[in-house]
Amino acid sequence: MELPDLGEHCSEVTCKQLDFLPMKCDACEDVFCKDHITYDQHKCSSAYKKDAQVPVCPLCGTPVPVRRGELADIAVGQHIDRNCSNDPSKRKQKIFTNRCCKPGCKKKELMRIECDQCHSNFCLSHRHPLDHECKLQGQAVSKAGYAALIRSQKTSQQNRAAITSPLKLQEVKQSGSCRAVAER
Repeated sequence: MELPDLGEHCSEVTCKQLDFLPMKCDACEDVFCKDHITYDQHKCSSAYKKDAQVPVCPLCGTPVPVRRGELADIAVGQHIDRNCSNDPSKRKQKIFTNRCCKPGCKKKELMRIECDQCHSNFCLSHRHPLDHECKLQGQAVSKAGYAALIRSQKTSQQNRAAITSPLKLQEVKQSGSCRAVAER
């Protein structure tokens, strides 16, 4: 060894390598070689003083501020104990709040679907004026639409009547149409 006073030995117990360009850890102030300079490589006990982190609360998802020199786990624990906004009653909020205004319908939609004429909220199946029997100043929306609605109600009543009574069902099969049953 020609120049024993130059350089310094690595402070890592398992290394002790003579390094001519030693580096000093900014947290623990010990000298290390290039292989052990990072906090993880020399298991620095003072790394939390210099390692700036912004931990996130696991319950509410908000970032928790941590001062230099303070452990992140302690700061998160204090946040949870004091002002964490994780309230189970607040967390479970109603998503579908727009309830259909048609009598008998209990459907709820994510978005508000408002009728242009009566300005009431309806579900997707009752959104059209003819579907929810929208009345504009006591009259049907259109005469043709009203007539179509009456026809559909009559045919649905006839179909229900034909299905509910087995005698009429046999008559329908014999006559071949629903009109023959309705005329009798």
